[in-house]
Amino acid sequence: MFRNVAELVQLAESKNIKISQVMIEQEMEIKEKTYEEVLSQMGQNLDVMERAVAKGLTGVHSFSGLTGGDAVLLQKYIQRGQFLSGEMILDAVSKAVATNEVNAAMGTICATPTAGSAGVVPGTLFALKNKLNPSREQMIEFLFTAGAFGFVVANNASISGAAGGCQAEVGSAAGMAAAAIVEMAGGKPKQSAEAMAITLKNMLGLVCDPVAGLVEVPCVKRNAMGASNAMIAADMALAGITSRIPCDEVIDAMYKIGQNMPTALKETAQGGLAATPTGKELQEKIFGVSLNKNN
Repeated sequence: MFRNVAELVQLAESKNIKISQVMIEQEMEIKEKTYEEVLSQMGQNLDVMERAVAKGLTGVHSFSGLTGGDAVLLQKYIQRGQFLSGEMILDAVSKAVATNEVNAAMGTICATPTAGSAGVVPGTLFALKNKLNPSREQMIEFLFTAGAFGFVVANNASISGAAGGCQAEVGSAAGMAAAAIVEMAGGKPKQSAEAMAITLKNMLGLVCDPVAGLVEVPCVKRNAMGASNAMIAADMALAGITSRIPCDEVIDAMYKIGQNMPTALKETAQGGLAATPTGKELQEKIFGVSLNKNN
């Protein structure tokens, strides 16, 4: 068992295996299942993610009307060939948005680590698929690597927006994705940890302020930014760039920031974007009454 990122990396290095294999071995031990059974279960999660991405790219809209169709717009933009940022980053962003639009439309997604942050990991994974051509087993390993880092965050800080703000949800998801991207691209375990640290420390303080209390605005677009953040951080780590603050200390800092964050900025829809004039108008339009008596 590993308790933190330092122990996770040490285990991988001492056994000369990938982080995904460390997580698989832990799952086998805890759940008392075979290697094949553990992979099969994660494979089911992969299938759910793939279907969510595909559905989102056909164009879906939420019942509230707040979100929908942006994943399709991004794909059309990519096809025009006049984009300013990288094609793979935009593809990852589009697929992250697609997944969260499916979530907002009450479709089936795989929480990674939460429903509100479910787009980042699959968005980056299925964008990488087109470039690296991984096997199905390598794609499953990607999820185990992401899961290993999510396991550390969940046990040492928080993955809940209500407890720690959006830094704990999309921030954690982005860090998880960055670490997994590094491994799939052939990076070392320590580089995965560096990617997680670089990603998360650049999302510290991100508040959770869902307009009308719905996991739509700004959640869907934050998954887009989380995916792009993960891709850039992974490239930085693969280039040899390191985080001056160790990954475990970044996770601890996130936890402490979440503890100090006002309740109004932790999924209550009482502050931030939810408390703007437009945010309150949308809330009243959807529900007919203001849900926030203080604003």
